[in-house]
Amino acid sequence: MGRSESAWLGLVVLLPLLSAAQQPAPLAATPAAFEVSTVKLSKAESGNSSSNFNDGRFTATNEPLKNIMEYSAYGIPQPRILGGPKWLDSERFDIQAKMEGAAAERLKALSRDQRRAETQAMFQQLLADRFKLAVHWETRELPVYALVVAKHGPILHESKNAPGESGTSASTGELSAKGLTLTEFAETLTQELSSELGRVVIDRTGIQGRYDLALKWTPQSGMNDSASQPDAGPSFFTALTEEVGLKLESAKGPDKVLVIDHVEMPTEN
Repeated sequence: MGRSESAWLGLVVLLPLLSAAQQPAPLAATPAAFEVSTVKLSKAESGNSSSNFNDGRFTATNEPLKNIMEYSAYGIPQPRILGGPKWLDSERFDIQAKMEGAAAERLKALSRDQRRAETQAMFQQLLADRFKLAVHWETRELPVYALVVAKHGPILHESKNAPGESGTSASTGELSAKGLTLTEFAETLTQELSSELGRVVIDRTGIQGRYDLALKWTPQSGMNDSASQPDAGPSFFTALTEEVGLKLESAKGPDKVLVIDHVEMPTEN
């Protein structure tokens, strides 16, 4: 499913378990919203889907509703979206939505965290209006990943940045972080690799301090992915061990899930 960089910046939202310093900034006094929208059942015969949100316009082609919930409205991996009718896993939709021009400009002027929070609220309202979607959050004991020290010890570079100068940068197969504690690094993995990992990451290294970290890997999405070829780069799990001396272990822990209370097939317009 192809997504542009602008789409990711606009659509990805923060997941639970972020530190207080990383929580989204307050919303603007006048929340952004889509002015008009159209929703139609997709007639595409292929399984390919795509979506893009740029300059106040959202276009989705052949998208399952759960994809929009995951990437646009709630930022939670689909395995943690529970309930709902069977058609959620089969029906796909073509959606177009447009913001009023001045509202789109105001959205651009917001900080990254504010823009994410506003965008999330916009898509939640869109799904409530067009699909009558109603949900609630629950905390359940579910599989998580524990971030621990690998066999040969950590490979960490202590940061010279002040705590307020910390930050992260992520793209497909690459992640860099400056001035983060390992607790914040675990939260970053939860947020930025939500689709690839599918679980919350919890820091259990016991290591204090702030560090600069960099990872580069080949994403793996299936048996036919390029990562399965002999000359492909390391998986994320291998890169995490080889490049920073840490690893992820399966564990149990409290995790938030999104429960669907009600949803309806939309009426076309």
